[in-house]
Formats: sequence, structure tokens, C-alpha cells
Amino acid sequence: MRTRFWRFISLLLFSFLFLEGNAQDPQFSQFYANSLYLNPGFTGNTTQMRFATTYRNQWPSIPGGFNSYTAGFDYNIEEASIGTGFLATYDQAGSGGLSFTEFSGLFATHLQFSRLIGFRPGIKVSYAQRSVNQSKLVFADQIARGGAASTLEQLQEGVSYVDFGVGAVLAHKEKYWAGFAIDHLTQPSYGLIDSEASLPLKLSIHGGWNFEVNSSGGRRHRPSNLRLIAHYKSQGKWDQLDIGGYYEDYPMVFGMWYRGIPGFKSYKAGYSNNDAIVLLVGVKTKDWRIGYSYDITISKLMSNTGGSHEISIVYEYANKRKKRRRRRFMVPCAKF
Repeated sequence: MRTRFWRFISLLLFSFLFLEGNAQDPQFSQFYANSLYLNPGFTGNTTQMRFATTYRNQWPSIPGGFNSYTAGFDYNIEEASIGTGFLATYDQAGSGGLSFTEFSGLFATHLQFSRLIGFRPGIKVSYAQRSVNQSKLVFADQIARGGAASTLEQLQEGVSYVDFGVGAVLAHKEKYWAGFAIDHLTQPSYGLIDSEASLPLKLSIHGGWNFEVNSSGGRRHRPSNLRLIAHYKSQGKWDQLDIGGYYEDYPMVFGMWYRGIPGFKSYKAGYSNNDAIVLLVGVKTKDWRIGYSYDITISKLMSNTGGSHEISIVYEYANKRKKRRRRRFMVPCAKF
């Protein structure tokens, strides 16, 4: 009897934890592999077309955990200096079957300031739905009524809304890039219990610098590169900073970065804003990029979460005519 009671309490706490925390959008460690999710300004930043997908399994040791998926496609209309794309995002959180589904259309244009400097503004229009499987939830009134089969809470099965986002990237053709993105411009209502709950704005500021480490070896050998990266993201009371780098020695890529803001801001008194150390290994070929990353949790949850696993797969295609033509301006950002 005692075991059953504590199972009820645990499920109740987890359910409300995920309901409260769902105002935070899914996040990905390999944010540049998921560039359409990061910033609509990257739409069309490919020779002709690109397919990309990402899977993230966050905190597998916690019951329910978080599983996030994205799948996207974008196309570079070079003659018009524009890019168009499509992105699907799905996220499932916790034991309560709380899920988020979003379909987005993306558009970006390219403005050439000089031979080496370019600017890419972009927009995103989305249709999203949040839902919950009530059969997997246990509420306080059910426990108080001796384990009743249903709750008296007025909880919606799901809510849908239209959403908007903008972003832009300024880049040097060979050395650096910097961008920003703002999501949920209209702050749509997303609450399953409180219909007035508004989705807070999400701000992302990101950039990096490319260093050519070794250019020897002739035309048949590609140079090795070191790319230093930074990514700040903020939504409501929550914010974090990713900072680190990648080393690329074709066809292999190795990366490591830190996530958190130590000693600067805490979400709550007594809690530090340290999250994880991310390790990455990737393989690049002429058309394919495959990456695997693992988040080593360094917060107070380190002994309970099981870390986080993430896999990204990107395929870029261009016909022979496109490949033969001299490439237009491309943002030289990291690929994972």
C-alpha cells in the first residue's frame, strides 16, 4: 500500500514538473546541424538542397524523460538569392505523455554587402499543437478520493496555435558569422489548464570564428579547421550559454563545449546555472554529415539523469550543373 502511495506521489510530481517546464522549447546540443531550427536565416545556406534530421534522448534514466525529433528540408534558389524550407518538430516529455508538434515554413533572402560580407534575414511561420495523454496522469483529487479513475480538473486534451519567428545572420565568407533569432513573436496561448498562459519569447544569439589550422598537402587534401562557437539562448526566466569548439580534419570532426552560465545567473536561489559538458564525434563526406554527441550532466542532477544522447544526419544534394558553377556566398558556420 505504501509503495502504491509513493508511486502516485512520484507520478504526480513528475507530471506537474513537465506541465510547468514545457514553456521551454526543446533544445539541441548539435544546434548547427539543426540550423533551420536554430535560425530561419540559414534557410537555403546550401549549394542546392538539403535534408536534415535530428534525434535527442535527454535524461534517459528519469521515467519518461524527453525525446525530441526534427526533420527539415531547404532549397537554395540561387538565381533569386532566396532560400525556402520546411521543418517538422516533435517533442515528448515525461510520464504524462505531454507532447509538442510543430510544422514550419521558412524563407530567407541573401544580401551581398561586399565580396566577402553577406547578410541573410529570414522568417518562420508555424502551426503548433500541444497535447497531453490524461490516462497517464494522476491528480491530487484522484488520490484524495481513494484512487478515482478520473480527475475533476478541467484539463484540455490539446491546444493549437499559429506562431511566428524571425532571424538573421551576418557573415564573412571565410572567417566568421554572427546571428540572432526570436521565436514566439505573438506569444500565443499554450496552456492546457490556464487558457491565458502565454508562450514566452525565445531569444537566440549565436556565432563563431573559423581558423584554418593546416592548409598543406596540395589540392587533393582539404585543410584542417578549428571553429570556435558560442550560443546564448533565453526564454522566460531560463537562459544558458553554449561555448566551445570543433576540430575538423576531413573526414572526422571532434567537438567539445560547455553549457551553462557559471557564477552569473541562477534560475533559483541556491541553484547554479551549470548544465553539461558536451562531447561530439562526427563524420563528413562529400554529401553526408553524421554526428553523435553525449551530454555529461554536471548539475546537481548528475547522478540521476543518465546524460543525453543526440544523433544528427544531414544530406546535401546538388546536380552536376550546380556543382560546376561557382558557389555563391555561403555562411561558413560549423556543421554540428
